Amino acid sequence: MIDGLKKGKIDKELVYSLAKQVPKGKVTSYGGLAAAIGRPEAARAIGSIMHVNPYAPVVPCHRVVHKDGRVGGFGDRRGVAKKIELLADEGVMVKDGRVKDFEKVYFDRFRIRKT
Repeated sequence: MIDGLKKGKIDKELVYSLAKQVPKGKVTSYGGLAAAIGRPEAARAIGSIMHVNPYAPVVPCHRVVHKDGRVGGFGDRRGVAKKIELLADEGVMVKDGRVKDFEKVYFDRFRIRKT
């Protein structure tokens, strides 16, 4: 869980399970994941969670970008260049640090199981 937010902790495993739903050839945003868990103000915390993702590549954190399509940091030692390479391998093109046709490849149809 991530501390430090006004409304309590964020369940990292839930965030990872949602990130796994982003299909190849698509991207989502940190804010999109935050909204999916009901915490739209928590985009930065989602970024922190993605940065330390212990399940890569099963949890495809390279498919999570900024809300304007910019490709953000990446935990791999090669950083953003590696993230762009992984996206390109899946058919997502990046030009000048931004996902091309962002609206067309954006995914936000997350499903959350209620227990």
